[in-house]
Amino acid sequence: MMSGEDDPGVDPDVRFSYANERTFLAYNRTALALVTAGLAVTQLLPPFDVPGGRRMIGLPLIAMGTLIAVASLFQWRRNEQAMRLGLPLPKSYLPLLVAAVVGVSSVIALALAIFGGT
Repeated sequence: MMSGEDDPGVDPDVRFSYANERTFLAYNRTALALVTAGLAVTQLLPPFDVPGGRRMIGLPLIAMGTLIAVASLFQWRRNEQAMRLGLPLPKSYLPLLVAAVVGVSSVIALALAIFGGT
């Protein structure tokens, strides 16, 4: 018997595959929202007195959106493989990363709104 990438395993219950796909799509909606918000902040927000203030808020959002779009594909594949092989689902660090980047960007935005305006 083969193992790992070569072993297709057994088809999981279609409900679990659909749930895995919905999670993947939700991460991609989040990625798109982060990229869009980051672009809006860097291009449309009035400038702060702090040089590069808009970029301090927007660029981490764009970078996180890009990372989520790529990482969610790998997470989807790992989950699908684990289900097919009857293994526990692998741990995902995506929720922690999303929360950290959004939290840090929010703190920077708050600080700039309080101290960076005229």
